Amino acid sequence: MRKRSLLMALAAAPLAACGFRLRGVPQFAFHSLYVQAPAGSALARELIRTLQGGGGALTVITDPAQIPKAEVVLDLLSEQPERVAVGLSSAGQVRELQLRLRIRFRLRGQQGQEWIAETELLQQRDISYNETLALSKEGEEAMLYRNMRSDLVQQIMRRLAAAKAQ
Repeated sequence: MRKRSLLMALAAAPLAACGFRLRGVPQFAFHSLYVQAPAGSALARELIRTLQGGGGALTVITDPAQIPKAEVVLDLLSEQPERVAVGLSSAGQVRELQLRLRIRFRLRGQQGQEWIAETELLQQRDISYNETLALSKEGEEAMLYRNMRSDLVQQIMRRLAAAKAQ
């Protein structure tokens, strides 16, 4: 038992020496935020849910009538899914697709000051395609788009945590 404890301590020592620590709850330079997004935006829903569940001191305002109470406004300017054929068979049938999710956003204060300039983020995934398996491939595409949305939400969260008024 004592050997095991010693081995675990020795294994953890390099991690402590390099400055490794868990990310923890993000700290924002603002206290209230409103997410302005196109109606029905899945990315906006996931972002709001992530911000509300973050456990920090941030207040996420969801009522448009309360926008003046928000210290900053996150404008989700566009959310554009793309599906591009990148590989064809000798018969001209699609064999490989590239799925892309491109978003543009900015963060601004109530007085118009820019916290984060207009920024474009892109996630992409490759997927094989077979028309005989079209239904299962549709499900796989939906899952890949969900994963890309989650990755983009995490990128936005990191950028919000690093944002400062300019």
